[in-house]
Amino acid sequence: MNPLPLESSMDLSATGEPVITQEDTQAHIGIDLRPGTLTLTRNGKDFEAYHALVQFASVRANPWVAQEVKFSAKGPDGKSVGLTVDLLNEACDGPRAGVPVAIWKVVALAATSAGDVGITYAPPGRV
Repeated sequence: MNPLPLESSMDLSATGEPVITQEDTQAHIGIDLRPGTLTLTRNGKDFEAYHALVQFASVRANPWVAQEVKFSAKGPDGKSVGLTVDLLNEACDGPRAGVPVAIWKVVALAATSAGDVGITYAPPGRV
């Protein structure tokens, strides 16, 4: 299978007014973590997290909520593993009890990078 040739974005044109058609919108925000700043423990084994992918959702234009975090981490043997933390309770109407504060801090960092605390984007030439 041959990959498609790469083309310069300057050769691309676009028209139209994109519209989201889903009632439920999701966003996945990935953040890199400084090594040694977050240790996840499962079954007595420590894993050093180096990346987090936080899934946010907005159902029927309600406020955004964090649903889960997928961590990439190195295990005690040095191999990379994936660890997932569900953030919503079984009824999906609130936060899951017992989620460690450090994980909620990761969610806050992802929300910050997504613009929840004042970071906004203006297309070039429209500032």
